[in-house]
Amino acid sequence: MNNLNKTLSIELGDYIVIQRQKYTKLQKFSQLDGTTKLGKEELELRGILKQPYGSTFKMCPKESTKRGGRGSQRQNTLQLCTETELRNIRDILGISESGADNRNIRDNGESQSLGPVDIELLRESCNESTEIIKKIVENSKTFHEKTAYSQEKYLKKKEKKYFEFVKIHRPTIRLITEIYFRQDAEKIMSIRMDTLSQIISYSGVCGLGDYLLYESGTNGLLPASILNSIGAQTDATLVHMHPGNIPQKQALLALNLPEEQQNRCISVNIYSVLREFYRIHKNESEDKNTIITGTETNELTHNEYVSSADKESNQSTDNGCILTADMEAAEPSCKKQKLSEIEAEGSNKVVADVIKNDAAENSATPPLKWQNENSRACKLMAKKFDSLVIAAREHPASILKELLCFVKPSRPVVVFSLCKEALTELYVELKTESKVTNLHLTGNWLRMYQILPNRSHPEVNMSGNNGYLLCGYTVS
Repeated sequence: MNNLNKTLSIELGDYIVIQRQKYTKLQKFSQLDGTTKLGKEELELRGILKQPYGSTFKMCPKESTKRGGRGSQRQNTLQLCTETELRNIRDILGISESGADNRNIRDNGESQSLGPVDIELLRESCNESTEIIKKIVENSKTFHEKTAYSQEKYLKKKEKKYFEFVKIHRPTIRLITEIYFRQDAEKIMSIRMDTLSQIISYSGVCGLGDYLLYESGTNGLLPASILNSIGAQTDATLVHMHPGNIPQKQALLALNLPEEQQNRCISVNIYSVLREFYRIHKNESEDKNTIITGTETNELTHNEYVSSADKESNQSTDNGCILTADMEAAEPSCKKQKLSEIEAEGSNKVVADVIKNDAAENSATPPLKWQNENSRACKLMAKKFDSLVIAAREHPASILKELLCFVKPSRPVVVFSLCKEALTELYVELKTESKVTNLHLTGNWLRMYQILPNRSHPEVNMSGNNGYLLCGYTVS
């Protein structure tokens, strides 16, 4: 990923990920004079233009905001860092002495001789965070008595508070998922990175085929992940069904994908596209029936006409009706008059039809975007899909039953839900109907570990419920 970052440069209009220490933030670089906020720091983004992704920038405070006082917003410009400025803080300070253990250290609040006011004045006078940390270390009475691990932990804590470097990353699925999950997990249905990777793996998404997705609110995370797995140089297509009027595409836009790849995602309202699909197929079936029944009706009408004409001629003969010479003479003139009336009426009708068609063509408006998307989706639904993924906040049973007929045989089906009971009921129904085989219901449990020399341990805080997956394969 680092090699890819170095080959791309930051352009105006791109989404970027700003990292300071362990904190990451998704931001759109939409204006040259745009700014972003990181805590009490306000950063001007002008300096990152045309710089390669993965670069580290130094926060340089502006002179006008150095003495802004406590609680005020500090404005900073960004300047590209050199390799010497990115050295370890321990190496910069030249710390080599440490204690054997911490048994004689007492946390009585008197180990630091500098007070809050002194540190704030020091922060206003110093331009670099290393100088501030150096002064704090020099005025600490117990720093050199701490073990090397405790010293490093102390420096990390001070770095986090006075750290002056930020790193600009190119948005990826992993970074976007971590940011959304940390900010508000409910907005992405609590889909964690490990759960997302299993959804993509079980669904068999690749650069070939057409895929069907239904999701009811993940900020565009699922369509972005599937489209990212499809790749750029492919002909695969994704039909993204959603229950609302406007699809959520925040994560999809944040990936900065080329327009050609974004156009492979067809976003449609599930109710609208199903209604359109069944209407088209109903009209096709009615047209076929009309052609068949229309031919039979014409034949019957002709036979009835012939038989009725024979009956009338026989009846007139039996009644002894004789045509007179005057009637015979009047017949040609009547025929000519009727023919002229028919011709006049026909010409008027043709003219009226032409005017009507011209008016219809002039008043016809081009189809809207959602109508075009529905038409594209209906064509793919008639061909059927190579995979089906459902991530529903509601009960997924009715949705799966409605969409299962659009999946080819022996293709994967993946259903995600935050409720285990809903997937258990669906599991029993599918087992009974024998429409999906190789069913398995799983729940994910992930715990992060810190891996450091002599300090490997699980993290104290971890997420709880992150949903359940029901997977299987369609049966012909």
